[in-house]
Amino acid sequence: MKLIDLNPEGGIGANSMFVQIGDMNILIDCGLNPKLAGRTATPKLDLIRDVQLDLIIITHCHLDHIGSLPVVMMQHPNTPVIMTQSSRMLIERMLHNSANVMMRQKEDANIPDYPLFTHNDIDRCAGRIIGLPFGHVKKFRGKTDEIELLFHRAGHVAGAAAVEIHHKHKHFFFSGDVLFENQRTLQGAQFPAGHFETIVIETTRGTTERTAGKERLNEVNRLVASINDTINRGGSFLIPVFALGRMQEVLSIIHDARKFGRLVKCPIFAAGLGMDLADYFDEISRKTKDVQFSRSVIKELNVQPAPRKLSPGEDPQQNALYIISSGMLVERTPSYTLASGLIAHARNTIGFVGYCDPDTPGGKLLQTKTGEEFVFATANVTAKLNARVERYELSGHADREELLEFAVQTGARSVILTHGDPAARAWFVEQLSAKMPGSRIIDPVPLQTYDV
Repeated sequence: MKLIDLNPEGGIGANSMFVQIGDMNILIDCGLNPKLAGRTATPKLDLIRDVQLDLIIITHCHLDHIGSLPVVMMQHPNTPVIMTQSSRMLIERMLHNSANVMMRQKEDANIPDYPLFTHNDIDRCAGRIIGLPFGHVKKFRGKTDEIELLFHRAGHVAGAAAVEIHHKHKHFFFSGDVLFENQRTLQGAQFPAGHFETIVIETTRGTTERTAGKERLNEVNRLVASINDTINRGGSFLIPVFALGRMQEVLSIIHDARKFGRLVKCPIFAAGLGMDLADYFDEISRKTKDVQFSRSVIKELNVQPAPRKLSPGEDPQQNALYIISSGMLVERTPSYTLASGLIAHARNTIGFVGYCDPDTPGGKLLQTKTGEEFVFATANVTAKLNARVERYELSGHADREELLEFAVQTGARSVILTHGDPAARAWFVEQLSAKMPGSRIIDPVPLQTYDV
């Protein structure tokens, strides 16, 4: 197998991997780097522009894995795209939202490359997208070679899959983004045991050691207790969330707490794409059983739309719970604007429940100490941090020890690292090298070809 990491910046961003197995050319994911803009945010697709691409595989529908998919589909107009059934039900909505965001960014930031694709481009490409059930073996042929492919549940988010590929007598495994623990809305990853020739694994939480007492149930209880405390102190609680997965998971957690009398009475506001996706989760739950979520959760919680025009630097003083995207407080999003008004007041709390890139506003806020000034540059707001800023270990990514254990038991001859910051990958290199001395551990340099 030959492999090229097409994510030019490495780390987490425009995730995309070009793989050659026999005479078959396969692209796994084609994302967009949320920290960059224009063509610089895409994978290095010109490296495969003249390649006859046989297959595109999508592991799940987060932007960093699908944000450039229409671009590569237009470059390779005859290549089929496969994903799980649940991802197939979500992907067009996610891509159309991305097209809308790019149009706004083009106007707000004068980005000439945007949009990278239009709504019409998405519609023209959609007929080539195929959804497969988990565990269903599907054969694909190249010029002379044939592979067998099947998807395994990867937890993480609705539709997320690990990819197992068989070629002749060799088995290859691509983890995608993984969560082994069950969530309120989704079963955890169900990976096969046993040997693989090569595995590719994510490394997101390589620098995060889960300490005793930080188990998921304890963190859920701590989140609910913190919400109660903040509301009782007259403050508001902001949970910045990713639209796909985190929003629906948090709504389910809050619903359970309210149902069992553990959540204080308060207004609940929500906004963003995640509220629209709740309808899709409801449909997926009914049609595929891949998730457990009902739209009735929103009705029973009496969730209200957040104000459309939040004022930068202004605290709405609603003594309320806000569940709003984006999850990393990315500039010009509702959570970013609302946070700019909340942080100056000690009565308020901002609670992060997912991964935060250290270079995003959310990541930087987590590193800011009480009393220090924080700058919301695009909102033209500078304020002292007096509010509480908390992190709750409810990540959609597996603990590093769990991924390490999975990798070791496969006995793979080659382990390739992906989807992690340099320090996270370095931890995996050190641990895997010690525990798998006979294996080749590769942290691929972007755009270089590896023969494994």
